[in-house]
Amino acid sequence: MEQLEGSVENIIFQSEDRSFCVLRLKVAAGGVVTAVYSGPAPFLGETVKAMGSWVQHARFGQQFRIASYQSVRPGSAEGIERFLASGAVKGIGKTMASRIVSHFGKQTLEILDSEPFRLTEISGIGARKAEAIGKAYGEISDLREIMLFLEEHGVSGGYAAKLQLAYGATAVTRIRANPYRLIEDIEGIGFKTADRIALSLGFDPASEERVRAGIGYALNLAVTGGHTCVPEDDLLRYAVQILQVEYMDAEAVFRNLIKHDLIRTEDWGGQRYVYPEYLYRAEKETARMLLKLRDHPDSLGKVNEEKIMEGWEREASLQLAEAQKEAIRSSLRFGVFALTGGPGTGKTTIIKGILSVLERAGCKVMLAAPTGRAARRLEAAAGKKAQTVHRLLEYNVTGEFGKNADDLLETQAVIIDEASMLDIFLFYHLLDALPLGCHLILVGDVDQLPSVGAGSVLQDLIQSGKMPVVRLREVFRQAEVSPIVRNAHRINRGMMPECVEDSDFSMVEFADEEQAAAYITELYARTAGGQNWQVLQILSPMHKGICGVQNLNRLLQERVNPASPDKQEIAQPGGMVLRLGDKVMQIRNNYEKEVYNGDIGQIAEVAGKTLRVWYPDRPDGEYVTYEDGEYDELQLAYAMTVHKSQGSEYGQVVLVLVPGHYAMLQRNLLYTAVTRARRKVVLVGTKAALQMAVSNDRTRRRYSLLKERLQENGEL
Repeated sequence: MEQLEGSVENIIFQSEDRSFCVLRLKVAAGGVVTAVYSGPAPFLGETVKAMGSWVQHARFGQQFRIASYQSVRPGSAEGIERFLASGAVKGIGKTMASRIVSHFGKQTLEILDSEPFRLTEISGIGARKAEAIGKAYGEISDLREIMLFLEEHGVSGGYAAKLQLAYGATAVTRIRANPYRLIEDIEGIGFKTADRIALSLGFDPASEERVRAGIGYALNLAVTGGHTCVPEDDLLRYAVQILQVEYMDAEAVFRNLIKHDLIRTEDWGGQRYVYPEYLYRAEKETARMLLKLRDHPDSLGKVNEEKIMEGWEREASLQLAEAQKEAIRSSLRFGVFALTGGPGTGKTTIIKGILSVLERAGCKVMLAAPTGRAARRLEAAAGKKAQTVHRLLEYNVTGEFGKNADDLLETQAVIIDEASMLDIFLFYHLLDALPLGCHLILVGDVDQLPSVGAGSVLQDLIQSGKMPVVRLREVFRQAEVSPIVRNAHRINRGMMPECVEDSDFSMVEFADEEQAAAYITELYARTAGGQNWQVLQILSPMHKGICGVQNLNRLLQERVNPASPDKQEIAQPGGMVLRLGDKVMQIRNNYEKEVYNGDIGQIAEVAGKTLRVWYPDRPDGEYVTYEDGEYDELQLAYAMTVHKSQGSEYGQVVLVLVPGHYAMLQRNLLYTAVTRARRKVVLVGTKAALQMAVSNDRTRRRYSLLKERLQENGEL
C-alpha cells in the first residue's frame, strides 16, 4: 500500500449507483494522476489522502487503485471555490460560489457548516435559500462522516451512499448502537463486514447481538451449500468455529431464539434440524402440495391410451420400448410423475410422446425448463413453445411470482425438462401456481449434479418411493455408437471411461497445471478462434487456481482476443475487461431483455458506456444492449464451471481435471460435464484426477426432509 495526497482536478466517470468512479488527482509534486475507486467519488477541489497501489491497465495505462481515502477540507480560497463551483452543494453554481468565497474567504466551509443563516449577507440569498444550502451541505458532511467512520473501522467507504440513503443523518449513531442490523438493512453488507465494525467498536465477542448474527450467518452458509436445513449440533459447532466463542454461549442464544419463535426447527429421527423461515415453509408446503396433486388428477375421460399411443407410434415411425410406454401411461394416470434416465435412453422421444398423447386426450399442456438454454432445447425437440419456469410463473423484477395460488396457471398438464436443476424454493412456487387436477410431469437425469439452489428435489421425490417414477435404462442402438454416451454410462457405473487418442473421446495428460492451461489455450485458439467461437466450450470444476475458470478466461482472452487500439473495451471493478469480440455469458435471467442465465453470446459493439451482444440462440436474431450498471450480468465465457453448464449442450467440450481440483472431483460432476457434449470430449489433466472423480460417488449429503415428509404422509 502507498499513500497519495492530492486535490481532485476532475471526475472522469461516476456510476449511477455511486459504486465506482474514475478521477484525476493533482498531487503535491505537481503532476496529475488517474485514480480509480470502488465507491462514491470525492468532490472537485477536495484534497484527499488515499491509500492504494499502482496498477497497469491494458488500455488506459498506469492508474492508482484507491483502497480507502480520507477527505481533507480545501485549504485555500481557490480550492473552496472550485469545490462549491463543481455543483457538489445543491443550490450553488459557479457564479454563486465565487460571490460566497469572495465574502467569507477561507471561513466559507465553517460558515456553511455551523452558521448557514449568514449566507443572507450575500445579495440574492434569502433566508429560505440559505436554509436549503445549509441542509444540502449538511448532507455532504453526513456522507463524509459516514465514509470516515467506515474507513476508521476497516470497512470500505463505498458503502457510505447506501447507508446515508437508508439511515440519513442518524447513520453513524444507529451503526454504533448495533452494527449487525446492517446485515438485514443494507444490500451488500454481510456478517463479516458488520462483524468487523462491531469488534472495532469494542463489542463483546460473546454478546447476544453478535452470536445471534453469527448463527444466522452459519445457517445462510449451509443454504449456499445446497442444504434446506442443518442439524442443530452441526449448526452450533459451525457458529462457534466462526465466532470463536464458547459452545455454551452460542447454545444459550440459540435456545433463546427458539423460545421466542425466531428460528424454525423440525424434530426428526431423534435429531433437531434448523431452517431459514422461507425454506421451512417451502419444504413443508411442497410435500403437502405434491401429495395432493398426486392423488387428485383430473380424469381424462374414457381415453383409450393404448390406441392413442399406437397411433402416435405409426405417425412417428417408431416402436416404443415397454418402459417408454409405461412412462406415457403414467403421465395420463397420475397427477405427479417423474421420468429419469441417462443419455441415449430416449427421454426426448418420450417427452414428444407424452405431449402428443396428452394433447390427443384433450389436455392443454405447457412446457418449461429451469434455464433459458434448456427451455430452447426443449422447444426445438418438442416442436412446441417452451419457456423458463420463472417466465411461466411470471416472475418480475420485484422478486415476486405473478402466478400463484391466487392466480393459477390455466393448464391441465405441465412438463418440466431438466428437473434435476429445480431447487426447493422454485419448485414450491411452481406447485403453488398449479390448479388441482393438473398433471405434473418431471423429466431429468437424477445422476447429474443437483440444483445450484437449496434442496435436491428430483432425487428426494424419486427416493421417497411415494411418487410414480419410471427410470429408463435401455440405451438405444444409435446412441450406443457414440463414445460419449457409452462412456457416460461407464462413469455412472464407477468405471473409467475408454479414452482413445484422436477420437471423439480422448485424454491429454499433463502433470503440470501451467502446461495444462497453456495446452487448453492453444487448443481453443486452433479450434474456436475468431468466427468459430461457438464450436468449443472449456469446462472446469472450480473458479480459482491455475486451471480454474477465472485464470483460463484471462489466458484465453489474451490469446484469442488481445487488446488493440481498434478494439473498444470496458473495464470492470475487480480487473475484468469486456472487449469487442469477447465470448460472454449472461449469468442471471433478465426477462426485460429476454436473455437468460447461461446464454452465451459475443460482444458485437462497444460504444462509450454501451455494450451490444449477439446471442445466436435468440430466434429474432436481434442484439441485446447493456448500459452502464448492467455489465455485472455478463462474464467471460471462454471457460465456465461445470455447474454453470447444466441444462446446456455444446458441440465439443474440453474438461480440465487436475489434482488442484481435488475438493470438487466427484462422479456426478464428471458425468454432468461429459454429457454436455454432442460430438466430442477432450479430458485434459491427469489420470489420477480422473480416477478420483470416477471413484468418488460419496457426494456431499444435502440436508433436506422432503423425502421424509413424503414418506410420512404419502402412501401410494
